[in-house]
Amino acid sequence: MSDTASPLRLPPAIVVVGSLNMDLVLRVPHAPAAGETLLGRSIASLPGGKGANQAVGCARQGARVHMVGCVGADAHGQALRRALELDGIDTAALQTADTAPTGTALVMVEDDGQNRIVVVPGANDFVRIDAAALARHLDGAAFLVAQFETPLDQVALAIGVAHRAGCKVLLNPSPVQAIDDALWSQIDTLVINEVEAGALSGRPADDLPQVAAAARALRARGVARVVVTLGARGAVAVDAAGARHHPAPVVDAVDTTAAGDTFLGALAAALGEGRALDDAVRLGIRAAAICITRPGAQPSIPMRDAVLRSPLPPAWTLLP
Repeated sequence: MSDTASPLRLPPAIVVVGSLNMDLVLRVPHAPAAGETLLGRSIASLPGGKGANQAVGCARQGARVHMVGCVGADAHGQALRRALELDGIDTAALQTADTAPTGTALVMVEDDGQNRIVVVPGANDFVRIDAAALARHLDGAAFLVAQFETPLDQVALAIGVAHRAGCKVLLNPSPVQAIDDALWSQIDTLVINEVEAGALSGRPADDLPQVAAAARALRARGVARVVVTLGARGAVAVDAAGARHHPAPVVDAVDTTAAGDTFLGALAAALGEGRALDDAVRLGIRAAAICITRPGAQPSIPMRDAVLRSPLPPAWTLLP
């Protein structure tokens, strides 16, 4: 199957359960040392949050997206809701917390594109899953997508609802926390970075063979597919066919803030269309490569046409 789009496929439906934050983005020459006062280059307020970023990533790759989350009854919450709706995302299940402000992330971006992020969850801690309503939204959906920036008991509840409804689950367990043993067999696709792969598997994940071994160990717990993102080194995909390394193209990074979420959105949309895992990973890499050349989180996430016009990444190789 090629990397090009097929006009015959219906857009997949994807339900995202996750966080929404207003990102306060500080651009700085370098991260300040302890006790150092540093003059920043700029500051901006931009829509973000892993859940919202991944929802936008799916929508901009052509998926029909339904967002489940929680914002505060404040200006930031209204702005985040409007931003999702501008991307055609259904916000009917987006809740509002009267007793907590909208989640906020302080994102410090250095001149080389590296970022450091501090998140104050706010209203994200108040999201509550309505099992019956979620089951209705999942009817006919290709995937439930979830992360760990909302309460783990609610994430587990959502995964259980999806599993019973026969909807595949794509989990991005970030920020990394232990996954309950009962959930592993309910996860179709696990998307993690190399740090998370090492933490969850209890194995080193420094070089490509180690990453592949860690992914295989996680897959052995009942997950059908594991994808480990490696930043500039691309990604490793592991399924029943084995382990493959997908290199990334070389680009000049401006801001890596939403690279992982952009990758995941493109991957989920492609898998939802019925594409093979390797094709979906390549599309994810192409989308992320564009993302890191632009500033901001959601503003940097590319549209489908831009991804399909982008250069193909280098050929993938099998790993032992």
